[in-house]
Amino acid sequence: MDLAALFAAASLGEIVASALVLIGAAFCLIAGIGVLRLPDVFMRMHASTKAGTLGAGLILIAAAVSFGTTEAAARALGAVVFILVTAPAAAHVIGRAAYLSGAPLSERTWIDERQAPGAAAVAQVGAGADLENAGEDAEAAGEDVEPPKRLAS
Repeated sequence: MDLAALFAAASLGEIVASALVLIGAAFCLIAGIGVLRLPDVFMRMHASTKAGTLGAGLILIAAAVSFGTTEAAARALGAVVFILVTAPAAAHVIGRAAYLSGAPLSERTWIDERQAPGAAAVAQVGAGADLENAGEDAEAAGEDVEPPKRLAS
């Protein structure tokens, strides 16, 4: 069976639902790869929350399109809203607990906003670099590295 005959046999709803499932599954796969590959708990949490929420939402919308009933659409919409409300809140609580328990930051992390209470403190984690003179130190060492930018207070 060729591709044209396959599309002729499928309804528009089936094609849209299939595309949504594939795109949602790709986002879920990206979230899983991010959880496995990223270096610290905060980056892993970010990958799983953002991509996982989008992937699950797209798959639920595909289910609603596939069933084609008002009841299925209402249930899918309720589940999508629930995921959109709870995933960021859960990620925030998990991230805060991980930070307060002393979970190590990646060496690629440049900004630690909670380092100094009440202020946006910027530090190169793990290197103990003096950020005021970071540009001068890099120039003296012959490096073409820009110092990290300070956050606005």
